[in-house]
Amino acid sequence: MKNKSLISINDYSKEDYLEIIELADEFEKNPNQRLLEDKVIASLFFEPSTRTRLSFESAISRLGGKIIGFTDAGTSSVKKGESLKDTILTVEKYSDLIIMRHPVEGSSRYASEVSKVPVINAGDGANQHPTQCLLDLYSIKKTQETLENLNIILVGDLKYGRTVHSLLQAMSNFNPTFTFISPKLLQMPKEYKLMLESKGLKYEEYTEFNDCINKADIIYVTRVQRERFSDPMEYEKVKNSYILKNSMLSDTKENLRILHPLPRVNEISEDVDSNEKAYYFTQALNGVYARMAIMTKILGLK
Repeated sequence: MKNKSLISINDYSKEDYLEIIELADEFEKNPNQRLLEDKVIASLFFEPSTRTRLSFESAISRLGGKIIGFTDAGTSSVKKGESLKDTILTVEKYSDLIIMRHPVEGSSRYASEVSKVPVINAGDGANQHPTQCLLDLYSIKKTQETLENLNIILVGDLKYGRTVHSLLQAMSNFNPTFTFISPKLLQMPKEYKLMLESKGLKYEEYTEFNDCINKADIIYVTRVQRERFSDPMEYEKVKNSYILKNSMLSDTKENLRILHPLPRVNEISEDVDSNEKAYYFTQALNGVYARMAIMTKILGLK
């Protein structure tokens, strides 16, 4: 992994996932280590973010690193018409590692091809979000004590949801059974279903909640993303399609944990928050440890 960019979850192997999970666990036990003390990390967020950006910044700070960058492309020379290539070729001169979120699919891959320092994709449009995926794997492993043979339900925006695309690809290495619950307009894209079929993995599709949630080990809920719709009327049709309520969890498995990459709008009712099966805020904390692991592996410090 040393000096290797992380753009897609497929850039890493199953063995790499397990190494990151093991290292994240070490950082959770001892988070304050000065491993980045002589490193400068560039954080380029062309698109809004709370958890991804702040957990990266928290991870860098706990590891003693320095952070440069911007949280709004409008405050950078992009507003003056500077190309992505020129931005990256400049920022690479100032940093040892670049973390980038961008609304255009493929932008992070392009950045990694022109940059001389490693690039971490913090989300590129509806395409990939590999660091979220790795913290999700860590969260699943912590709550289930395994990644193998789990029953996983993915709910909500499965068409544009980059977090579910990355998670599906990574978990396909561990013999899961998937259930997809989404409006027809937002169903899992065909290429991901073909990938599961090529691996002999089972999946079912539904357009509404049913008793399938009682068999789940993990329910992974996503919001319907307004920013991915070019037509506001299409968004209005599906924005309130699914709301997970506490009353729906009474007959679910004891080991069930509910994950959500956040931000939440209204797809998980607040009455679920006090249920011991709600794990999404601890999941967000796990992002600090997972991103510590990713950065230190890429920079060859662990």
